[in-house]
Amino acid sequence: MMQEELVLEVQGMKKYFPIKKGFLQRTAGYVKAVDDIRFQIRPGETFGLVGESGCGKTTLGRCILRAIEPSSGSVLFRDRNGQVKDVMKLDSKGLRAIRRDMQLIFQDPYSSLNPRMTILNIIAEPLVCNRLARGPEIKEKVSRLMEMVGLDSRHLERYPHAFSGGQRQRIGIARALATEPKFIVCDEAVSALDVSVQAQILNLLQDLQEQLNLSYLFISHDLGVIQHISNRVGVMYVGKMVETADTRDLFAKPQHPYTEALLSAKPVPDPRKKSNRIILSGEVANPANPPSGCYFHPRCPYAKEICKKETPEWRQVGTNHYSACHFAGELNLRGVPV
Repeated sequence: MMQEELVLEVQGMKKYFPIKKGFLQRTAGYVKAVDDIRFQIRPGETFGLVGESGCGKTTLGRCILRAIEPSSGSVLFRDRNGQVKDVMKLDSKGLRAIRRDMQLIFQDPYSSLNPRMTILNIIAEPLVCNRLARGPEIKEKVSRLMEMVGLDSRHLERYPHAFSGGQRQRIGIARALATEPKFIVCDEAVSALDVSVQAQILNLLQDLQEQLNLSYLFISHDLGVIQHISNRVGVMYVGKMVETADTRDLFAKPQHPYTEALLSAKPVPDPRKKSNRIILSGEVANPANPPSGCYFHPRCPYAKEICKKETPEWRQVGTNHYSACHFAGELNLRGVPV
């Protein structure tokens, strides 16, 4: 049973894509895009999810929302009435109802907005589909949402091409807020924007979170963004979660060699300081044919014989700090200033 203070709990989430071969298209194997993921999110919290491109971050986010069907696992979610429901077991009617509380902000503000629809119709669409407003009330609510995200409500009859990238992302945020959700998946929500605009959108998301008590799953490959916005961080490698911790603890004292390597790549805003980046050898493991034992062992500078043979257990190594490494707590890994 989910703990009382949690808004979301993911248990044993897996998504395997079949590999079809031959004339008869028989299944010859699976791409393990998401492989036994577990984590929790509290009300009003931002859980940052970081990892290299292709590690399964976006697939995980979409599995949680059931935008794609997972292979197995459960997502326990506390809806606006305080009831805990397993999103994976809901029928179409139940899923439609709970999606009011679970929304998605897309990565690309250019392709995520219909160029043939006005801004009024784009933001109003969730209201109409969920029967949350009718007639003149629709325009009133959309105007209020526009102002909430820092846009002028006089521009409702314009089309997406008339807005900049940052403005389009604000429109996307307004659309996500239309149903008054509790939980939002932000899928690389600022990666397509200029750095100065990124800061504005991040500050807007934090302000909205404080006003509306929102919980975020914030997916990004940018460690600076993750450090700025997240309360807790999860690190993924080849479909698996390798470490989770409070943001300050993870950046100061990582407990997995992959996390240490990621942190070493974070730019230092001082040209006089020499970069001490850790260059990993080899290639990222193939999720269709992962190595035995720890998936990271072929690239790990600390790997020993046990790493090649046995899969490391997910274990607690500190307060709210978990790692999947045989030597977690024993290695003196280097973090970054926080």
